Amino acid sequence: MEQLLNDFSPGLFFMQTLILLVLIFILVKFAWKPILNSLNEREQGIQDALDAAEAAKKEMQNVTADSEKLLKEARAERDALLKEAREIKESIISEAKEQANAEGDKIIKQAQAAIESEKKAAVAEIKAQVANLSLEIAEKVIKEELSNKDKQLKLVEDMLGDIKLN
Repeated sequence: MEQLLNDFSPGLFFMQTLILLVLIFILVKFAWKPILNSLNEREQGIQDALDAAEAAKKEMQNVTADSEKLLKEARAERDALLKEAREIKESIISEAKEQANAEGDKIIKQAQAAIESEKKAAVAEIKAQVANLSLEIAEKVIKEELSNKDKQLKLVEDMLGDIKLN
């Protein structure tokens, strides 16, 4: 340090100061503005990128919210369709049961009517057979009764006696 003070030359100092000032002037004139411009441009680019990232983040939130909303609507619509399908299924099943019950009742009534008509026909046939048998029996009894002349006269007299009494 001491040696620097001993070797100090005012002319050299003045020259170095002048060169430093010229150099600063040249840097300010030609390099400072482009450096500041590039720094400003870079700062602006970074700010634009941050703004774009923020806008993208907001857009992503909006898209996410919209997709959630659409998903909820789709789920609600699916649930409504499933509920409607269940109701239709239950309605169809109940209608089919009612129709089956009605058909069963109709078939039972037809079977009962058929049984009743067959029963009446059987009873009528039995009555006819009983009447025929009764006639045949009466005919045989009357033939046997009327085969004898004395019995015939007695039967005619009894019948005449019954007519007079009435």
